[in-house]
Amino acid sequence: MGLTQKSGSEILFSIFLFLVCTIIFLIIVYPLYFIIIASISDSTLVSTGKVFLIPKGISLFGYSEIFQDSRIWTGYRNTVFYTALGTFVNLLFTLPAAYVLSRKEFKARRIIMLLFVITMFFNGGLIPTYLLMKGLHLTNTMWVFIIPFCVNVFYLIIARTFFETSLPSELYEAAAIDGCSHFKFFALVAMPLSKALISVIGLYYLVGHWNDFFTALIYIRSNELQPLQIVLRDILLSNQVFASGAGVGGDSGGYAQRYADQIKYGVIIVSTLPILVLYPFLQKYFEKGVMIGSVKG
Repeated sequence: MGLTQKSGSEILFSIFLFLVCTIIFLIIVYPLYFIIIASISDSTLVSTGKVFLIPKGISLFGYSEIFQDSRIWTGYRNTVFYTALGTFVNLLFTLPAAYVLSRKEFKARRIIMLLFVITMFFNGGLIPTYLLMKGLHLTNTMWVFIIPFCVNVFYLIIARTFFETSLPSELYEAAAIDGCSHFKFFALVAMPLSKALISVIGLYYLVGHWNDFFTALIYIRSNELQPLQIVLRDILLSNQVFASGAGVGGDSGGYAQRYADQIKYGVIIVSTLPILVLYPFLQKYFEKGVMIGSVKG
C-alpha cells in the first residue's frame, strides 16, 4: 500500500511509530557512543559535562596506557583460548544431549530432564563447589573454565525444544528406512538444519565465556592464566589508586586524575569491541533463532 493510499490516521500512526522507534534507538545507542567519545576526550571536560556529541581535547593516552601493559595481551590470549575451546565443548555436550532428550522413543528422557532442571534451582553453594574443584585438581588450571560448566540447562532446554518442534519424527523415519542410525541422522541431517540454533546458543556461550569474571576471581591465582576481565579489573584498580594521588606528588597526581576516566572508558571499549564486531556476522541467524520454541500456526 503506497503512502497516498493510506488514510490520515494511518499516516500519523506510521510517523508516531517511526519517532518512537527512533527515540528507543537513540536511547540504546547513545551510551555506547558516549563511551567511545569519552575514551578519547579530556577527562576534565567529560566530568564537567562539556562532552556531549563530539569528542573534545582528543587524546589516545588511555589506550596507550592500556596496550602498553603487557598483561593485556596475556589476558587477550587466555580469553580467546578459553572462549573458543569453552564454546566448542559447550556445543559438543549440549547439542547431543538436547537431541537425545527430544526423542520420544527415549523412555528415560523425562526423568533425566527433571534431574537437569533441579540443578537450576538447587546447588551446593560457593564453598562446597570450591572444595569440589580443589578435590578434582581443577583450581588454578585452565580446565576450570571448560569442564565444570560445560552445559547450561537453560540453553539445553532451548535446544531440546528446537529439536522437538523443528525436526519432525517423519524425517527420521524416512532416514531410518535408508539405514540411517541416530548418530548419522544427528550429524548429517539434524546439525545442517540447526544452523540458527547453533549460532544463537553458540553466541550465548561465547559471550558468557568472554565476560567470565567470577570463575577466574575464585579459582585462579596464577597471573599467566588470568583472563582479560581480571586483567582489566587490575588495570582499573591500579589506575584508581594512581588517580587518587597515592604514591605521586606535585603535578603527577593531577595529570593522572586528568586521564583516569580515559583509561576507564578505554577498558570498556577494549573488553566489548570483539563481541560487537562478531555480532553482525551472526545477526541473520539470530533473526531465525529468535522464534525457537514458539508456537507456529
